[in-house]
Amino acid sequence: MRRHRIMGLLGALALATATLAAAGPASAAATAGPTPPAEFGTDWHDPLTAAPPVARPATRACEVTLAEAQFRDYTPYRGTYAPPTACGTGSWAKVVLRLDGKVKGRQYDRLGHLSVGGVEIFHTSTPEPSPDGITWSVEKDVTHYRDTLSRPQPVEMLIGNVVNDTYTGVIDVKVTLTFYAADRRTPAPETPDRVLPLTGPTVTTPRNTERLLAEVYATGSGGGCEEYWYMTTPDAAPYSCKAADGPYREVQVSVDGQLAGLAAPFPTVWTGGWSNPFLWYVTPGPRAFDVQPVRYDLTPYAAVLNDGLPHRVEVHVAGVPAGQSGWNTPANLLLWQDGAREVVTGALTRHEEGAPEGSSRWTPAAPGAEHRLDTEGGHRLTVAGHLDTSHGRVTTTVTRAVRNTSAHRWTEGENKDALTATWTDEETVTRGANATRTQRTYTMDGETTLGADDRLRTVLSLGDRADTVTLRGGRQVDWSRLDDRYTGDASYTADVPRDQRHAVGATTARYRLLGSDAPGGCYDRTVATAQGTVTVDRRRC
Repeated sequence: MRRHRIMGLLGALALATATLAAAGPASAAATAGPTPPAEFGTDWHDPLTAAPPVARPATRACEVTLAEAQFRDYTPYRGTYAPPTACGTGSWAKVVLRLDGKVKGRQYDRLGHLSVGGVEIFHTSTPEPSPDGITWSVEKDVTHYRDTLSRPQPVEMLIGNVVNDTYTGVIDVKVTLTFYAADRRTPAPETPDRVLPLTGPTVTTPRNTERLLAEVYATGSGGGCEEYWYMTTPDAAPYSCKAADGPYREVQVSVDGQLAGLAAPFPTVWTGGWSNPFLWYVTPGPRAFDVQPVRYDLTPYAAVLNDGLPHRVEVHVAGVPAGQSGWNTPANLLLWQDGAREVVTGALTRHEEGAPEGSSRWTPAAPGAEHRLDTEGGHRLTVAGHLDTSHGRVTTTVTRAVRNTSAHRWTEGENKDALTATWTDEETVTRGANATRTQRTYTMDGETTLGADDRLRTVLSLGDRADTVTLRGGRQVDWSRLDDRYTGDASYTADVPRDQRHAVGATTARYRLLGSDAPGGCYDRTVATAQGTVTVDRRRC
């Protein structure tokens, strides 16, 4: 957490306060909750997200326990996994991961990860508990890890935790996989033929690879300034979290030292974020419980990697000060192979990188006024290559452009701290006659103030949006639209016993998904809370 006055209050708050978590189903129509109390008490509704549950086919199901552990320290759980035998031997219609957790007492939010055979398949964070205890659950579609899940594997899971006389919350979790058998009406979807974890300095791929994606679970974390990377300032500015070049960050993938992919990181806010856990007791911020990997299409580099030799495929977060930790970037390669060829040849034919743009301008505060840091940054990359496959020559071109603008304002002593920021990530992948265009936009607009009466208030809105269109021969054949928004306003009196905090907070989470990715073509759910009570649970589709 940041080492200034407002963020430092989070540690003191965690000693006597609790958070909350647990997912629960909503009714099909609008549901009005009970009348909320005038202020937070000692018990709240278990947390839930407005996101849709994972759709499950109506076929035979088999459940396997993947991990079951109590996390008290930084000792990982290690076990073994074997696929079920009653639901097919690998060609499943769907595989759904589910985490069920419980914790009580006092504890911070913690980060967790789960790997099978060295392949990272799940990244998460936890809610902070109430004294009486909470439960929560998370679901994820992991069907695309079919290659990994089709054979026995070692399992490793860790939710790093500290338990002592002060932080008493033991994190108790169980993770299961449910496999759904494929049949004629519900066939198995296309999935990668191989999934390779990037666990070493080099990787050797199959020589008949004809499509190649990378996925990176990139998170700024670790409790230091990179947890709030979007609010860091250059060294000259009088602010408690420094980064020589300011807050611009970019997650890059390179092949043998050459930039092969770039992306904007998602500005995840964890359940203790922005100095105010009262914002997150019921509705966590977007992606907080299910950290989604950044994906890159590296198919133009398949011909380079198909020579049968080891190659360096590396992840780098641009903008992080040299030698500073705080980013976690586990990564996998997803590969599709040409079953009719032992070796697929081709060439990388184009590599055009625009000059990285980035600047932060600090405007010092006049007496009694605010400091201001204005940041702009961006980068563009186009790569192309062709492969001579058993079904002809296929050319793939990938163009990606990222941009970030932000305005950070704060007062001397940081008793007021505010940020307005937007990140865009635009990607076009053209393969033969097909083109897929995706435009992602992430937004953050918030302000935390600490008044003379030690009343701390945080007002915050977050946005996660994505529009995707697929064209074939120039004609639209598929589309989807995601709009996930969170707003919150919470305040409490700091540095006093619990019964004198008089905490209040209202939040609204609305998740809208339209098009081919939505069940029935439309999903729209709103969850609103006040003082930890669910006041609205509405579905519009």
